[in-house]
Parts: sequence; structure tokens; C-alpha cells
Amino acid sequence: MPASEIRLLIGGESRAAASTFDRANPVTGGIATRAAAASVEDAIAAVEAAKAAFPAWSALGPTARRAALMKAADALDAKAAEFVDAMMSEIGATEGWARFNIGLSSAMVREAASLTTQIGGEIIPSDKPGCIAMAVREPAGVVLSLAPWNAPIILATRAIAVPLACGNTVVLKASEQCPRTHGLIVQAFVEAGLGGGIVNLITNAPQDAAEVVGAMIDHPAVRRVNFTGSTAVGKIIAKRCAENLKPVLLELGGKAPLIVLEDADIDEAVKAAAFGAFMNQGQICMSTERIILVDAIADAFAEKFHAKVATMPVGDPREGKTPLGAVVDSKTVAHVRSLVDDALASGAVQLNGGEANGVLMPAHVIDKVTPQMKLFRDESFGPVVGLIRARDEAHAIQLANDTEYGLSASVFTRDTARGLKVARQIQSGICHVNGPTVHDEAQMPFGGTKASGYGKFGGRAGIDSFTELRWITMETEPGHYPI
Repeated sequence: MPASEIRLLIGGESRAAASTFDRANPVTGGIATRAAAASVEDAIAAVEAAKAAFPAWSALGPTARRAALMKAADALDAKAAEFVDAMMSEIGATEGWARFNIGLSSAMVREAASLTTQIGGEIIPSDKPGCIAMAVREPAGVVLSLAPWNAPIILATRAIAVPLACGNTVVLKASEQCPRTHGLIVQAFVEAGLGGGIVNLITNAPQDAAEVVGAMIDHPAVRRVNFTGSTAVGKIIAKRCAENLKPVLLELGGKAPLIVLEDADIDEAVKAAAFGAFMNQGQICMSTERIILVDAIADAFAEKFHAKVATMPVGDPREGKTPLGAVVDSKTVAHVRSLVDDALASGAVQLNGGEANGVLMPAHVIDKVTPQMKLFRDESFGPVVGLIRARDEAHAIQLANDTEYGLSASVFTRDTARGLKVARQIQSGICHVNGPTVHDEAQMPFGGTKASGYGKFGGRAGIDSFTELRWITMETEPGHYPI
């Protein structure tokens, strides 16, 4: 029997579905979670529940919405032990990664709570005498949120919190790989008083995803969609939303470059690159996937980076004795292995790595990667990073931009003005000077460019994503018309 069974949460009530599906523990192979396999009818019921809850929730004042969200943040924190257990069993996460997820997620909810009084507007000067013209932001309606498994608490919570702060209601479509983790999030919101259709949960079997998600996107009550996941699936979501003329916020794949210039602090760059490449086994959209080294310091960096990564072993996340834990499934191991084999066959050199033990895969560092190799172009989403040599600063920028993706990036230099100049030339939604590519804060505008998607989560930028901007006028003088 599974350690946990997850039911649908629709209109504040726990519901069974006609069938269930099992999520396996990637480390043990046993059943981690048995979850309700929602039908199209279940999905429509969740949207209808959110639609019914929208008028009252959207009409609620900002102080009341803020209070409810603050309670939800506390409820998330109170479930810390359950979240750790769920993430370990469903995705093979380390306890440290799970607790980081919890801390940032509750911070995101508290930040969202602070936004309730910042959803403003403006008076716009009108050329028409006596006309008061206003730009007003109003809730959009039902928001469909599609969250992934890799940073499951963070990415599902951010898909809920700002939409709620803006007065919308939400249906969270959980990842098939972590239904219990995502279910705990919705439970926390419901326990905080955000039930009754304000927040709803749909879990579905993997083979039903397209039909279930398509039905919800097509529903007239759904007025905003947000999706975090692969670029391939993001394109499918975007097409379906386009057919319905519905705005969609997409946060998709990445191939983040970290540039190290000749005047950089090599030791700081090594620390940031190791963290960025191998935190959560490289299974983060912002993960450092390409380390671009100016020739003058390339060998020195490679030597120090090799030594640093050698101190980062992989082990059973349940024991908590190693910085690296399990990857999410055997497909990840096979994918990373194929990228490494292709690079080595084309002349690259392996500095770190080794055979995987099931889903326990060691950190791989591959030197002398070139643009002709798959490791340079294809998102790995696993514990591997390539070292790429650049002639100079201009060549490093060219290599950094030689990708379809544009989410996060980083540049290391002791000259901060130079760093800012380089950052402005990199085609990415996020760029850090002398910091890692993996960096997220609740109040920041988070999102990418190119094949990494469009739209922004986080802070006041999130208000733009989840509200309608309306022009409203009020006449204060008699009208004068030409006919």
C-alpha cells in the first residue's frame, strides 16, 4: 500500500475520482503516493467551483485577502515535516532542498499578501473637458495553474499566491510526479480559510494530462493560464491558449551560461558554479548548464572546479549525508549519459563523473565542450555541466547567446561596471553579476525570453500577469457632440 493517498479538492471538499494512479518512489521503486486520476468531468467541476467562488473572493477588501494569505503562509510552515517526507518519497529530494522550498514558498505567500494594497491604477489626463479617465486593474477571473515537480512547493505556491492576492480564484493542476506534495499546498490554503472553491486541486494520471488540461483551458471561466515546465509542452499550452485567445504566462526550459572573465575572483566563481550546476542535482530551470571561460583563466578554473566537485558526492537522500541526492527517474540518467557520451565522442574531456547507481548519479564535469556538441545546446536537467573556452569577452558573450533559451545567466569579473555592461548584452530574462545563476526571491520579476517563455511571476510584475487593465471614464460636464 502507498504511504499516502491523495484525493481531489474541489469547492473545499475532498473528492475521490473514478480511478487512481500511482507515483513510484524513484529511489526504492515502491509506491510513494496513490492519487485520484481526475476525469474531464472532475476538471470541469473544479473550474466551476472556482467560478462560483470568484464573485465573493474578488469583492473582498485587500486587508481581508492579506489576512487569509498570511494564515496560508503559516499553514505551509506548519506542514514542514510532511513536505519533507513527501518530496523525499516522490522525487528523491534531499531534506535541505525540501526545507529551502518550504522557506521560499511561505515567503512568496507573505510577499503576495503585501501586494493586496498595491493593485492600483491611475488618473490619465483627458483632452475631453470634464472627463475623468482612469486606468484600473481588476481581477481576471479563474486562473489555471500548471506546476512541475522539480521545485514543487516553490513553483506551485507562486502559481497560486499572486493570483489570489489579485482577487482571482485558482485551480492547481498538480504534477503527476508529486501529487502528494502539491496536494499538501492546497490543503494548507484550504485550512487557512481559502476553501469553498477559492483554491482547488486536480490530480490526473499521466496518460490523461492532455485531455484534462485541454478541457480546463477551453472552459470559458478560465481567464488566465500559467505553466512552468518544458519548452516542448509550453508550446502545446501556448497554442491551446491562443485558440481560446487567453493570456498565458510561460516559464520554460533553460541552458544558463556562467561567464568567467580573466579578471574574475576564480574562487568565488568556482563556488557559485558548483552550487548553480549541482543544487538539486541540476534539476532547476536556472541551473548552470554552460560555464564559459575566457582562455586566460580557463585551465586555472578547470583545476579548481574539478577539485571542488570532487568533494560533492551523491548518496541516498533519506540518509542526508551527501550534497547530491537522487534524480527524479531513470530517464534523466539515460539523458545525461547520452549527452556526456556524445561530447566525449566528439573530443570533450571528462573531469568528474562516474556510473550511476540507479537514480543516484554523480556530478559530471565535461571540459572542452564546443557548440557542435549536444551538451552545449540541449537542456540536461541533470547533474552535468560543460566547460566551454572563449577567446575573449566578446566571444564569451557570443557563446552565451548561442542558444534558443534565455532564462538565467551570470558573469564573474572584479570590475562591476564591466560586469553590468556584459549583463546588458546577454539575452536572458535574468542575469547576475558575481552571483550564481540559481537565485530566486519572492519580490523579484521572474521570467525568461526566447524559448524560455514569456511573462513574469513575482512581486509587482506578477500583478500585471494576473489582472485586467481597464479604461474607465466618468463625465462631469454636459456633453457636446457633432451630430
